Amino acid sequence: MTAGRGDPELLDDLVGRSLGWLTEWRDHFRLPPDATTDADPNLTLKPLGELAELTQLIASCHPRADFRAAAQGLFTFAWRQAREGELFAELIRGEPHATYPVEIYGAFAQAGLRHPAVEELVLTTTGLRGWRVAREDHTRTLGVLNAERRIGLSQHAAFDAEFALTGLGLLPEPWALDRRAAYGVTHDVFHLTDWGRNRRRLAPEAAGYLRLWLPSWLENWLEEQLWDLVGELLAVAACLPAAPYDAAAWRRLADAQAADGGVPETGAAPRPDDPTEAFRACYHSTLVTAFAGTLARIASEEAGTGPLPVRDAATVAGRTPCESEAAL
Repeated sequence: MTAGRGDPELLDDLVGRSLGWLTEWRDHFRLPPDATTDADPNLTLKPLGELAELTQLIASCHPRADFRAAAQGLFTFAWRQAREGELFAELIRGEPHATYPVEIYGAFAQAGLRHPAVEELVLTTTGLRGWRVAREDHTRTLGVLNAERRIGLSQHAAFDAEFALTGLGLLPEPWALDRRAAYGVTHDVFHLTDWGRNRRRLAPEAAGYLRLWLPSWLENWLEEQLWDLVGELLAVAACLPAAPYDAAAWRRLADAQAADGGVPETGAAPRPDDPTEAFRACYHSTLVTAFAGTLARIASEEAGTGPLPVRDAATVAGRTPCESEAAL
């Protein structure tokens, strides 16, 4: 890995083609009629939530206006699928202690999209004793705390104390990092930095640990062709001070991208014939590629020209969407 400018042409090609695939396959993010009752949220709400989270970042922060517009179209689609917030009111009424409706709603609230009933409900449910029950997954707790901050709620636990108990916070032995722990470390970074918006939140010790070991981890999962994790690790690299750029890793990720812009989650095997299965095999890794490419492109532009100019996206609570000084 080397510091400095990345390859804007390669990064733009990756992001543009990924957004093209996501737009082409947009209807597969549609929620079924039973999304609030019998449907598996991992197959319905989770994809929609990921679409909202990552396209909101791209729409707010990417240097190219055409990419911001494409991402904004996808983000708007996600909000309409959520029936402009009514979906979350129904979910919270049905599962008062569930965190995922609040986490997904938080992405929209950060963009200024609010629903009165949800705002009233979360004031009650996040104050319940059951909401404060300790969770085994401290990384997930960071996501909940981030959602509370985005909505404007009192955080139910101290963010820094929870972060200290995560995989990254504990600085575990890097040679023992398995796949599950690696995903945890990437999300520790995403929640800590608000998905790359507030990169200064990475303390020097954690940043140094990541800078030292990211090359080895990347090489390992490049060999396994686990492209979504490769993308997440490259996104983490773009969050580090001076944003080290691994040209070889980016080139290999670009080579894994299909002609239509889709990025397989693993390997280079032909996609399933069934469109639903083909969507599930690519949607997450394609979203991650667009997200990682956006963060790397921002870092590249900062390295070449200094601080980013304010984008033409709407500001949130009087600050720019990518403002690095945003408090947690």
